[in-house]
Amino acid sequence: MAQLAQFTTPVDAVVSRMRTLDATLPERDGIAVFNRVYLTVTEEVDRRLDAGEFPDPEAAITLDVRFAERYLAVAEEGRPPACWRPLLQFRRHPGVRPLQFALAGINAHIGHDLALAVVDTCRTLGCEPADLEDEFDRVGDLLVSLEERVREDLMPGPDLLQIADPLTHLLGSWSLERARDATWSAARALWALRGLPDLAEEFGDRLDAAVGFAGRMLLTPLPG
Repeated sequence: MAQLAQFTTPVDAVVSRMRTLDATLPERDGIAVFNRVYLTVTEEVDRRLDAGEFPDPEAAITLDVRFAERYLAVAEEGRPPACWRPLLQFRRHPGVRPLQFALAGINAHIGHDLALAVVDTCRTLGCEPADLEDEFDRVGDLLVSLEERVREDLMPGPDLLQIADPLTHLLGSWSLERARDATWSAARALWALRGLPDLAEEFGDRLDAAVGFAGRMLLTPLPG
């Protein structure tokens, strides 16, 4: 337990920073909507770490913190890669619904940031992506269950959401499970290309642009 304790502080610090954002951002702001979702995820990861549910807590904490740092650089410092720019551009648009903001943030963070966080973690710990697969899967399973809850909480009620509502079709165009699978492949590819920095940079830029394009589609303004 003494060894685990030295790694818990960074996760607590991440949670604290997200809570500060939650207290300062306007409730309807697109980043605020995503931040509430991500805060819930990070608190749950922290709880499971404390409960000893991760077989390799050092790897889980390092991955969690490296992952969160990429989002916090956007939310706190305004340094967005292409995948986050649509959410920042549309964060106050009255025609974008809260569920769209949440899923666009999840898309950017899972589709792009998580792949880079896996590579960051491998470099930090001196390991291979395969060594992180259990932690990746556990966090991914938690995110999938959370996405289901987000859809339930933020989806308009059945009396408001009709089959012809554009939101119905928009939500059917994106899947977190497919995004997670693609992210794992991207992380492995980036790690394999680490000795070829020009190719790795090109691959990362294309990944960033593709995820940003998907995010822009998710944020299509819809009629009320």
